[in-house]
Parts: sequence; structure tokens; C-alpha cells
Amino acid sequence: MTRLILIAWALLLCWPAFGGVRIVVPAHDIPRGAMLEQSDLTYATAPDNLMTGTVVSMSDVIGMQTRRVLRAGESLRLDDVRRPILVTRGSTVTMTFEAPGITLTAMGRAMNEGGLGDTITVQNPASYRQVSAIVVAPGQVRAAAAAPRLASADHP
Repeated sequence: MTRLILIAWALLLCWPAFGGVRIVVPAHDIPRGAMLEQSDLTYATAPDNLMTGTVVSMSDVIGMQTRRVLRAGESLRLDDVRRPILVTRGSTVTMTFEAPGITLTAMGRAMNEGGLGDTITVQNPASYRQVSAIVVAPGQVRAAAAAPRLASADHP
């Protein structure tokens, strides 16, 4: 009987090793807006029925910025982090447009915030026209090229 209890106790202590999924969790409380480093994270075992977007690899979130306070040991989701903000809403940005043989540069006002590679809306302060642009560096965006319009034979 004692042997059976010992086996049951050993199985209970080792249960995470027999099932579950390894997920990424904060090693300590992390404030909103902090940049995640490897020392901020650790692995834990969770049940197989994970929520969509639960982080299972540290490389997916290292270098990202937290959107909210992260509590130690709680599961980490991709929605909890974002690329670091390089352009803030309302800031003046340098907008570049490149086409074969020509490069245009203009100043604009960011209508929303964005990180590297994010598409944001930029307003030309002279014409108030808004264009989509991709964040390429702090305070710098690249305007997305519009699809070329071809002249039609039906419309002179």
C-alpha cells in the first residue's frame, strides 16, 4: 500500500512532464511599455488546450514592447506585446516616396502610432491629403506607391 502511495505521489509531482505544452511566461512582473529581454522570460508547462496566440517561443517576443503590465507566471499572448513604437500619433515625420529615377521627400503628420514595418496614415499639412506609409525608422516613413493608372481607349 505504501508503495502504491509513493508511486501515485511521484506521478503527481511529475505530471507536467507527461503532458502539456511548454509556454513562455514572465519571470517577474513587467511594467507596461517595457522592452522584453531574455532575462525577463522563462518557460512553464500549461495544459494542451491553450488559447490562440499563446507564446511558445521566446524568440517571438524578445525585443518587443509590452502593451500592459505582465504578471510573473501568467501565460503570455502575442496580443500582450507589440513592435516598439517608432512614430507617435501627431508627430512630424519625414515621408519618402521612391519611384524609378526619382525620390521625393516631404514632411507630414502621423495620424496614428506605429512600429517598424507597420502601415500608418500620414497627413500632408499643406493639402490635408492623407496617404498610407510604412514606418522605416524613428520619425521616418516610406509612402506606399499607388497602383499605376493606365489610360483607357474608351475614355479620352
